[in-house]
Amino acid sequence: MPKLADYLTIGQVAQRSGVPHTALRFYEDRGLIFAERTSGNQRRYPRSVLRRIAFIRSAQRVGLTLEQISEALSALPHDHAPTKADWARLSRRWRDELDARIDALQRLRDQLTDCVGCGCLSLRTCALNNPDDRIGALGPGAPGLKPKSEGGL
Repeated sequence: MPKLADYLTIGQVAQRSGVPHTALRFYEDRGLIFAERTSGNQRRYPRSVLRRIAFIRSAQRVGLTLEQISEALSALPHDHAPTKADWARLSRRWRDELDARIDALQRLRDQLTDCVGCGCLSLRTCALNNPDDRIGALGPGAPGLKPKSEGGL
């Protein structure tokens, strides 16, 4: 069995990870992944970059921003492939935020279902668009379309 290469070209990384070249360059510009340069200025990525990319994509799937992902990865050496233990440790930080997002989405879903289910679509009583008629205090018309200087939202 042939020995695996220690370094991969951008094309090889794109093919193996399923991430387009443009995204790889974007991740590199943001400091999420790192490449060395050959004498011809071509990128060469250490094999461990594949695990870092998998980490990035998994974190994105659960709704984390690239800033949050960058912060987490900054705790690891750039040539370090995140391990299961790294993921467990880093993901504990995000648990409360993800729980809050889930709660907010569930409340939104429930309000949306109630709104559509009642059929009124009243802007005066709609729990989704105007809870407790907050917009009514801004006066007549469409306050959402008025500039703030004129009493709009």
